[in-house]
Amino acid sequence: MNRPRHYPNELIDTLRSDQTSGASQLAMKGLEGLRRWLERNNVSARELETALDDLQNARPSMVPMANAITRCRSRFGHWPDAGNVSAHAASVVTRVLSELAEATEQVARHGADLVPAEATVLTHSRSSQVLALFRHLVACQRPFSVICTQSSPGNEGFTLTKELDQLGVEVTLITDAQLGLFVPEASLAVVGCDTWLADHHFVNKSGTYLLTLLARDVGIPCWVLADTFKDSPDTRESITLEELSPDEIRGPKGEHIRVRNVYFETVPERLITGRVSEQGVSWFPAGLAR
Repeated sequence: MNRPRHYPNELIDTLRSDQTSGASQLAMKGLEGLRRWLERNNVSARELETALDDLQNARPSMVPMANAITRCRSRFGHWPDAGNVSAHAASVVTRVLSELAEATEQVARHGADLVPAEATVLTHSRSSQVLALFRHLVACQRPFSVICTQSSPGNEGFTLTKELDQLGVEVTLITDAQLGLFVPEASLAVVGCDTWLADHHFVNKSGTYLLTLLARDVGIPCWVLADTFKDSPDTRESITLEELSPDEIRGPKGEHIRVRNVYFETVPERLITGRVSEQGVSWFPAGLAR
């Protein structure tokens, strides 16, 4: 496809290939890249609209980017002409960036109220909002430790483990297959969320469904950190779950072998204790196993 001049191809490609960042962090990266592009180029309304369309559709399993772009669009207003719109657009993007960052901080503050002293927190994958919670607990000098899954095949747990080590937090790294052994050792489970669906399900890294089932069976709370930028009108039937190259699995080759690498899955909210957003804590009626 022919793109207009100054088009941010590198930004779009980076967002589409990023399998390490969580949904909120990816939205922040997208908006920061958009702002830099606007600040460095004289962009027309037509060029901006083309870029916004691609940003909004870059990661279908991660809705915060699309919601942030929608919020920007609602504030751009009517362009007075087809000339340079960069300065006004950059100022709008900056405000939405601040709202994204503040939402994450509010989620961390609300989530901290749910973590008892000396808690062992189990988490899966790497959520920027879960990391913000851990940083908040450290800043408040609240003692805690973490059990972190490897989160294969992307191994996002490796990145989170290093970040926790740098924060001075005791962390135990386990393979995904060891969840059944280590969930009973946890005080609670906390995971992030890429998209909150309209049919009482949410989307997160594959393996989250198993974690919620184990937490419910053992009887520990399981919280999902998800600000309202993650709300989506989609359902399980309409959402597109990203499937990556099967080569990442490094499985055997054979005429009758089919390797699947679906990165995300839907999880019913009835299996979790509740959702923590910037608006506070929502308890779900399912409760915990007794």
